[in-house]
Amino acid sequence: MPAAGAAPFAMQTAESQSVNAACWSCGCFVPAGKPWCDACGKIQAPSEGVDYFTVFGLPRKLLIDLTALERNFYRMSRKLHPDLYAQASPDERQWSLDQTSLLNDAYRTMKNPIARTEYLLRLEGVEIEAGRSEDGKPKDSRVPPDLLEEVFELNMQLEEMRMNRKMGEDDPQLRADLEKARTQFESQLAAVDTSLESLWTRWDEIVENASAGAEANKIKGEIIALLDRRRYIRNLVRDVNEALEN
Repeated sequence: MPAAGAAPFAMQTAESQSVNAACWSCGCFVPAGKPWCDACGKIQAPSEGVDYFTVFGLPRKLLIDLTALERNFYRMSRKLHPDLYAQASPDERQWSLDQTSLLNDAYRTMKNPIARTEYLLRLEGVEIEAGRSEDGKPKDSRVPPDLLEEVFELNMQLEEMRMNRKMGEDDPQLRADLEKARTQFESQLAAVDTSLESLWTRWDEIVENASAGAEANKIKGEIIALLDRRRYIRNLVRDVNEALEN
């Protein structure tokens, strides 16, 4: 849930969420997060607390134009490349390294829809992976109630596969059952992704319409629940793949 004191919904665009500054070289206005001065072209020190949406001049939306993102990334990478600053001052050389590192981190996160969603939730004051549940178990180990029977059967099959492997035996039927289970869980994973896409659209509509309050928090809660479910099912698919490949 949102951290204490945090606004229930961030309505500002990325550009307005950091402090604007003046260029160290010419004194002209430099928008928050802008890595260079448009007036004189000089590279700037990274803005303190700049977020990844600001790096690319984007509002905090979950559906973005990936082609435009990639094009912008490579354009910025060329302009910030450390080789261009080999003869510059020590500060400018360091800023080039820092800005390039920030740009790369931002791009890796923003191009992945799940990573982008988790990152935006963290900006909204939600920590979805940290901590433990009330029973003391890691959050990822909580079985979704509707999957209890399937997970129990899968764990039995995985244990049987491990025992067969230790004894040098192979059970074609068991392998076929695991492959069937993998297909089922992959289908469930795809269903989760479809539901997430619908919630991303709803979130972006709220941003576009400058809505706020309970609806935004409701959507965040639904996204968090789906991400938890997705993480659990993804781990099941991983376990089945490992069992079949070994």
